[in-house]
This record gives sequence, structure tokens and C-alpha cells, in this order.
Amino acid sequence: MNLASLDLNLLVSLDALLQQRSVTRAAAQMGLSQPALSASLARLRRHFGDELLTRVGNEYRLTPLAVQLKELARIAVAGVERVFTAQPEFDPGSSTREFTLLVSDYVVAILGDTIAELVAEEAPHTRLRFTPHSPAMVERADQVLLTADVMLLPRGFITDLSHRDLYRDEWVCVLSADNPLVDEGLTIEHLETLPWVATYHGQTASTAAARQMRMLGIEPHVQVVNEHFLTVPALIAGSDRVALLQRRLIDLLPLNSGVRALPCPFEVGPLIEAMWWHPVFDDDPEHGWLRDLVVRAAELAVGTSAVAGIDLGDDPPQEK
Repeated sequence: MNLASLDLNLLVSLDALLQQRSVTRAAAQMGLSQPALSASLARLRRHFGDELLTRVGNEYRLTPLAVQLKELARIAVAGVERVFTAQPEFDPGSSTREFTLLVSDYVVAILGDTIAELVAEEAPHTRLRFTPHSPAMVERADQVLLTADVMLLPRGFITDLSHRDLYRDEWVCVLSADNPLVDEGLTIEHLETLPWVATYHGQTASTAAARQMRMLGIEPHVQVVNEHFLTVPALIAGSDRVALLQRRLIDLLPLNSGVRALPCPFEVGPLIEAMWWHPVFDDDPEHGWLRDLVVRAAELAVGTSAVAGIDLGDDPPQEK
């Protein structure tokens, strides 16, 4: 294929059409007339030999090929934007860039305010976007991080990407403050008999602590599945349920939250929150500024120096 003969405007049109699944909405997004974008869609259909968008009732649906192209087009457009906005030096004071961080609500609770304050002080014209990550995003992190800046996620889920450790936390078991079934401490029997609130529960979606528990042969009876950490205490208070939560999150709860934290009755292993990014951005000035800012935010918010002194065995903190 002769790349010189390709029209980059068609790539932008393709991305908008696949994201919006509507000629009208895509045209509005691009600031074009509907007939102009319809003409682009016709050219795209001829190029791919596929309808891409098919009308079903009052809506358009993506064809199987379009489903495959959707993420590829988003990555390609993001790559083109980065190429043509790249600068030899980054001036945060004048930048109008949007930075996207893929995070859990736990990370936003711990670091979000500090990150936002530093960005507002140092790069007042930029925009900060916190986007929830999902198990599907984590599985495709090498592709997802071509369009997002960084992902904040504990060690144990991603390999072969650049990363920097931020801080250490620990998993604790959380129960209702008035749970009559547990007195002073939890036992393995408690974990096997009490109903559970599980976060990110599934074949490939679970916390590292939950995976460790299953490796030890402890099979929890999952009564409630929840994809947010901050709402877990409300699902625990006043019930006989149990859950795993991060100690730093528990420390943020009000005294009248109705829950209590107890040590896990098994070896959970360290919880190291880390920042992950695609190696293609290792030497990108604006990306490097963001990474440095996140590290500084962790130091300010948590009071540690990027996990300094933590023994991680054969896998030390590194910037790949």
C-alpha cells in the first residue's frame, strides 16, 4: 500500500464514525456538514469493501470489520495527533494539552486531589482526565496506553511495559463494626463461610489479594460483585459480609462508617501501587513531565518517597 496516496482526513472521519456510530453525531463532532461526512463514509466503504455502519431500526451498528477497526483507528488518530503536536521541549505553563490517567476510584481518593492541585499550579491551561480502567483495558494495556498517558495499577497485572512504583499499601479484611460472628480476629474458616463482597470478580478480573486467597485453597462465597472500592463499606456495614480493601482507603473513612478492619489471616503479599505507560513515550518531554508530577503527588499525598526502601525481591522499582 502506498501511504503517500492515503488521505489522513479519512482516518479522522473513520474514527469519528466508529466512535459515534452516527453520521449526524460524527459530523457535528468534526464540524462538517452531514453530506460531506456521508461522502467520506462512501469512500471508506469502497476502500474496505465493507458497509462499516449498517442501519438496524433507528440506529446504526458496526459491522464485524468495523468492530476490529474501532480501536485501531482511535490508536492511529492519537498517534498522528502526538506526532504533529510533538515539541522538542515542553512548557507546562502554556500547554493546552489534555492528560488522561486510567485509574480506580481508590487511586483517585488517595492521589486525585494532589495530582489535580499540582497540575493546576504548574500547567493551568491543561485538562486532567481521570478515566476508570477496566479488566479489559488492563488485559490490553499495551494497546490502551498508546492512547492514554498512564495507568495507575498495582503490580501483578501488567508486564513488559515501562513503570514506576509510587507507594506501598496493604490489604485488610473489612467487616461490619457490629458483626457478631467475628470477635477479636478473623480465621480461615470465617473467610470460607462468611458471604463476600468481591471487587472485579471474574476469570481474569480480581484483586491480587483475592487471587492469593484462591491459590491457598480458600474459595469465598461471593454474594455481591462490585466494580468500585469506595462503595464497598456501604455494602459491608450492618451485614455479615466481608471484603478486602486497601488500608489507606480505610484510613480515609469517617469514624461512624459502620465498618472495622482486621488483619488478613493469610499472607497477602505486598500491595505496590505503580504507574504504567507505553515505552514509546519514555523520552517524550510532556509525558515525562506528567510522570514526574504523579511521582511528586504520591510523595506529597502518602508521605513516602516512591516506595524507597521496600524489598521487592527480584523485581525492584524501575523505569523501564
